[in-house]
Amino acid sequence: MADTDDWTQWLDRHGGTLLLLARQWAPTPSDAADIVQEAFLRFWRSRQGVMDPQAYLYACLKRCALDLHRGNRRRRQRECVVARNEGSGGWVSWRPEQDQRMKEIEQGIMQLPSAQREVLAMKVWGRLTFEQIAAALEISPHTAASRYRYALEKLRAEMRSKESVA
Repeated sequence: MADTDDWTQWLDRHGGTLLLLARQWAPTPSDAADIVQEAFLRFWRSRQGVMDPQAYLYACLKRCALDLHRGNRRRRQRECVVARNEGSGGWVSWRPEQDQRMKEIEQGIMQLPSAQREVLAMKVWGRLTFEQIAAALEISPHTAASRYRYALEKLRAEMRSKESVA
């Protein structure tokens, strides 16, 4: 981006994509918004010394999502001890209210391993390069590309199996 000191341009350019990605990890839309806000603040305060600010922004988002997940898990564990009741399942609960095909795609995405799901989201929604994804996730670009390819293959196979049942 030409002007790295204009936070509104950064937020306008990346805010929607960051929110879509955060919804993959957050239990509620408001938690996703909180993740984006915290990630953007972390990014903005320390962006000057990084090689690839866009990749760093997505790395901040992932770290904030992990922080939320860990905090929620600890809270649930404390509540379970107090209530002597086991908590419910997973922490990812993005459920868009759209047509049947979108629900099937969502189910297919949610069945992907989390490592493949996050690469897919960064590539498709974030339009990041494999190099940027690699920097954000601290993996090699080849690993990022492989995870993306495997995610697409699994998703295609899942969609084909749903079509053959229908």
